[in-house]
Amino acid sequence: MPASPVHVSDAVWSAQDTTPDAIETALRELLAEKHAENGGFVPARVLNMVVFVDSEYSGEIANRLRGVGRYHASRTVVLSYEPRRERLNARVTIASEGDPGPDEVAPLRETAIVEIGERHLDDLPTIADPLVVSDLPTLLWSPHGHREEVDALLGLAQAMLIDSIEEPIWSAAIDRACALSKLLYVVDLAWLRSTPWRERIAATFDPAAMRRELSSLSALEIRHHPDSTVAAMLLVGWLASRLHWELDHSEVAGHAGRDGVLTGNARAQGRDIALHLQAAPELSVPGLAGVQLSSESGPRLRLDRGPGGLRAERRDRDGTARAWTLLGASRGEGGILGEGIRQALLRDPTYTPALRAAQAMLPEAPPA
Repeated sequence: MPASPVHVSDAVWSAQDTTPDAIETALRELLAEKHAENGGFVPARVLNMVVFVDSEYSGEIANRLRGVGRYHASRTVVLSYEPRRERLNARVTIASEGDPGPDEVAPLRETAIVEIGERHLDDLPTIADPLVVSDLPTLLWSPHGHREEVDALLGLAQAMLIDSIEEPIWSAAIDRACALSKLLYVVDLAWLRSTPWRERIAATFDPAAMRRELSSLSALEIRHHPDSTVAAMLLVGWLASRLHWELDHSEVAGHAGRDGVLTGNARAQGRDIALHLQAAPELSVPGLAGVQLSSESGPRLRLDRGPGGLRAERRDRDGTARAWTLLGASRGEGGILGEGIRQALLRDPTYTPALRAAQAMLPEAPPA
């Protein structure tokens, strides 16, 4: 494997009892110093990222952000919240991946960690606004909830990063994502975890002969991590939105999202498609455990999570069965977070229709 690039972080500023204007000035001056040191140092100018995080989890979030590879935001502003804090403290770091040689450039990544307390919450937009680069899109992320604080910062952002498994009630997570999507672009890590599954389903039915089988689908079964009911719902929503299914409200047996079952029905061109979503407590990582699509004419596609990738099995009309493994289908949580940051710029046109369809399938009665 190639060696990972070495991060050089040699431009640092910190202050106690400071102001947003002083922090912004420090960012500008540190960038100027780095460029004067070597003209090949240039500020990356692609994306701002504003992160609101409890101070006790700031180390965990820093580790997660370090694992996103080349998908780091150009400027990251971390609002580290400790309720009893009275003074606004800050630390600014300018980092690059090595020193540029002649005729080379090295992008500079900027990070500002601002320590705030409860007394600063009414001024969140005033604190964060001077620290984001104007004319760049801004991605907002609050990995541990804090809905009121997030709502106060929405005016600064064009995209919001969420993870629906963090919501204690999965149906509320879908409603919340739908509400946010009316205000800005939403990137849901629960959606991104299903990417390999969606890609494989799409590839299987891409040939013309297989595409005809889409009109005879009769059942969809999904097994998922107990915390990933939303990921399963979004996969149903994706198929429904692409294949023009009409979805009925689902019903819950047991405790959906733990050990229960979610069942529903879809209709398309006068036929019914049975929907069955089952929690898989044995799955140790977030996401899906298995997907099976069955057809009235006999063909069946089954995908199961396995060591190193997805295990695929396809049975054709004549009963012929084939099985193979898709190696490296999972990107890990670091890769998923990195893809989430990238999606803030790329925009996936299939997510919002899938989300709306998933909302249409929510149980009429709140789930237990």
